[in-house]
Amino acid sequence: MNLAIFDLDNTLIAGDSDHAWGEFLTEKGIVDARLYKEANDRFYEQYQNGTMDIMEYLNFSLKPLAEHEPSQLKQWHHEFMQEKIEPILLDKAFAKLDWHRKQGDYILIITATNRFITEPIAERLDVHELIAIEPEQVDGRYTGKVAGIPSFKEGKVTRLNNWLADKDFSLSDTWFYSDSHNDLPLLRLVGKPVAVDPDDSLRAEAQQKGWPVESFR
Repeated sequence: MNLAIFDLDNTLIAGDSDHAWGEFLTEKGIVDARLYKEANDRFYEQYQNGTMDIMEYLNFSLKPLAEHEPSQLKQWHHEFMQEKIEPILLDKAFAKLDWHRKQGDYILIITATNRFITEPIAERLDVHELIAIEPEQVDGRYTGKVAGIPSFKEGKVTRLNNWLADKDFSLSDTWFYSDSHNDLPLLRLVGKPVAVDPDDSLRAEAQQKGWPVESFR
C-alpha cells in the first residue's frame, strides 16, 4: 500500500472552500458583508501571491466560528455544502481518487483550510484521512484560535511528518497532487509529485523538473 496525498482547494474541487465559506457568510448576512468580503478577497489574493501571513488570516477567518453555537454552525455548513461545494465537485477528481483506491493506496487530504470547513468535504470525497488546520475548541465551542501547527507551506511538511511517525509509508513512493506554489515544500519532498491545474509558478517548476501536469477540470 502506497500513500496518495491530495491538496483540496483548486485541486480536488474547482474552487477554494475557505474563500467560498467567506462568500457564504456574507451572502447570508452572518457577517458584515462589505468589510468581510473586502478582507476575504484580500487574503485570498495574498494566498495566491504567496505573501499571506497565515496567523493573521486565521485570526480573521476563525472568528465567526467563535461567535456562534456549534449547532448553528453545523446547520450553516449543511447549506454551504449544498450551495457552494456540490457545484464545484469534479468528475475527474472522483475518477482519480477511485483509481488510487483500486491500486490499494491510502488516500490522505492535506489542506491549509480549517477542519470545520473541510471535514465534511473530505467525507463527501470518501478519503481515508484528513490533515487540516485545527481550530481550537474549549467545552465544545470554538475559541477563534488555532490548535497546533497550521498545515500551510512548510507546516504541511511538519504535520505530515508527525502523522507519518508511527506509519510505514515511504515518501519516495508517495504521490502528492496540488495546484499551488504554496505546496512546493511538500511537492519537492515526495517521490511522485503531480501538478494539477497549476498556477503559473507551480507550472514553471513542474516543467523545469519534469513533473507530470494534469487537469481535473
